[in-house]
Parts: sequence; structure tokens; C-alpha cells
Amino acid sequence: MFDFSIVTQWFDQFLRTTLGMGDFWAILIECVIVGALILTGYALIAIALIFMERKVCAYFQCRLGPMRVGPWGLLQVFADVVKMLIKEIFFVDKADKFLYIVAPFLVIIGSVGAFGFLPWNKGAVVVDFNVGIFLLTAVSSIGVVGVFLAGWGSNNKYSVVSAMRGAVQMISYEISLCLCLITAVILTGTMQISGIVESQTGPWNWLIFKGHIPAIIAFLIFLIAGNAEANRGPFDMAEAESELTAGHHTEYSGMGFGFFYLAEFLNLFIIAGVATTVFLGGWAPVNIGIEAFDNVMNYIPGFIWFFGKAFFVVWLLMWIKWTFPRLRIDQILKLEWKYLMPVALLNIVLMTVIVAFKLHF
Repeated sequence: MFDFSIVTQWFDQFLRTTLGMGDFWAILIECVIVGALILTGYALIAIALIFMERKVCAYFQCRLGPMRVGPWGLLQVFADVVKMLIKEIFFVDKADKFLYIVAPFLVIIGSVGAFGFLPWNKGAVVVDFNVGIFLLTAVSSIGVVGVFLAGWGSNNKYSVVSAMRGAVQMISYEISLCLCLITAVILTGTMQISGIVESQTGPWNWLIFKGHIPAIIAFLIFLIAGNAEANRGPFDMAEAESELTAGHHTEYSGMGFGFFYLAEFLNLFIIAGVATTVFLGGWAPVNIGIEAFDNVMNYIPGFIWFFGKAFFVVWLLMWIKWTFPRLRIDQILKLEWKYLMPVALLNIVLMTVIVAFKLHF
């Protein structure tokens, strides 16, 4: 499998040796290019997910979805983007203007920051510290502050109720998410994201196979908690349109609303990407121990494996959203505190025993 670090090291040497740049300018140019690539990928994936959401929703409801703009409705999302960019941005009377303005940026910063931790290919991890999983959970938590400040700063009773619901739900389900990631860290023995993926290379070596029962339990809990963390149905009480209009972003227009909209879809992809990285091998190909088959699979680029697995998990989460009815807020919190978190804690103990006695595959 191609190692993308060959390209990055060549470009770094080109800047330093061929062009004679010092450390400051070389690192600055590299950071600018990486930042531009992250933002471009962020926008393109958001467009793909919005279109995918509409078509998957239509399929489950026996409809066609958007069909008018472009062939098969392919240009509908681009038309919506243009419409959102030219929308007037207004401010709410008697709102806390500082919090009102800052909130969308906090949401998008948390989302883009977590997006940078995803490993696209071997050697193509933007942020790869030795405590990567810890930093990923810390950076992604910034979005909770943005959601709460958006509702509080809008000075709207519906938005305030939505913000309180969203904050308590996201903070609660972060516990189960972290416990599932700790389960994977115990099995792999590292918090470095590239190290977690590297430990899953080889025949039948993905964590859901290697860690068998505890890993499967952690994977299922992660999907449920991730759906709630992203405020997706059936956990979308913070944006319950029938009672709270648009929730915490009711009073936003233009790109203020657009930031919340983008972050919601990219948070869905981030949850799917982290699940892929930790439990489904990330960019590691499918290897079953048959040499001819494994050689063919190894020719497929790692980023194709990563995106294929991630979009499969995205489709699975969309299936859940458009299948189950919305839960009440008390049911959402009861599910977390009475069921998911205790099971996740017991699962950590079980995984520790399995690793200590080397009962895993």
C-alpha cells in the first residue's frame, strides 16, 4: 500500500533544499496548504453528505428526492449553497451580540478541528500526536459550548430550551463515546491514531474481529452515542421542529445558519470516520489470509478503503435516523445513564481481562 509520507517528505525537502527556505517559511507554507486542503475536503464532503441525506431519506419514504436542478438533482445542493451565501445576515434585538456572533464559529472550529484528526491514508494523518484520541475528544467538545451559547445568546425561549437539551445530551453521551475509545486503546495499547490503524493491518485484524465480543459491544455503543452526539434522529430533541422550530439556530440566517448546517453533517462524517478508524481498520484493506486475495486488496489505495467504510457507516446512521421515531429527552438521558454508560464501563473491565490474559485474537 502506498505511503503518503513519501510525498510529504519530498515536498518538505523541496521547500528546504531546492528553494532554500528556512524552517519558518517552509512550515508556514506547509500549514497553509494543509489548512486549504482540510477546508476544501470539509466543504466537498458536506456537499456530498447533504445530497446523500436527501436521497436516502427519499428512498426510505418512497420518494425521488431533489430532481429539478441538474441531472438527477445533482446541482440542487450547489444552488442551495449560492442561496445561503446571498442571504441577509441580521441580528436579533436584545440578543447578546458577542455570544450570538461567536457561537457559530465555535461550532465550526470544533468540527473542523476534529476533522483534521481523521487518517485518510497511510502517512496522511494531519494531526498525529501520541495522545491523538485524547486530543480528538477534547477538540470535538468545543462544539457543545457553541450550541449552548447559540441558544443563550439568541434571547429566544425556544432556542434556550434547545440549547439546554443539546448541551445536557451531548455532554452525557460524550462519556459513552470516550469509554468506547478507551476500550479500543486498551486493546491496541496506544492513543496515537496512526498506531491504532497500524495495529489493525493483517488478516482478520480489525478491532471488531481482533477484540471479538467487547470490541463489538464498544462499536455498537459508539454508533448509538455518536448518533446522539451529532444530534441526529432519533436523538434530535434539541432541534425538534414540531416544538422548537429550528432549535438553537432558530434566530440565525445566511452563513450563521450555514455554519450550524455544515457542522451537523460533518459531525456525522467525523463520527463515522472515527468508528472506521478505531473499529474497522481505517485505511487498512480487507485481508483474510489468502495470499492472492490479499495482494489484490492491497493494491486498492488506502483513502478508498477509508471513504468506503466511512460512507457505509454514514449510510447506516442515516438508515437509523429515518427508521426510528424521535425519543423524549427523558428517554434519551435514561438510555445513556442507566444503560449505555454502565454497559460501557463493564465492557472496559471485560476488555482489560481479555488483554491481561491474552484471550483476544
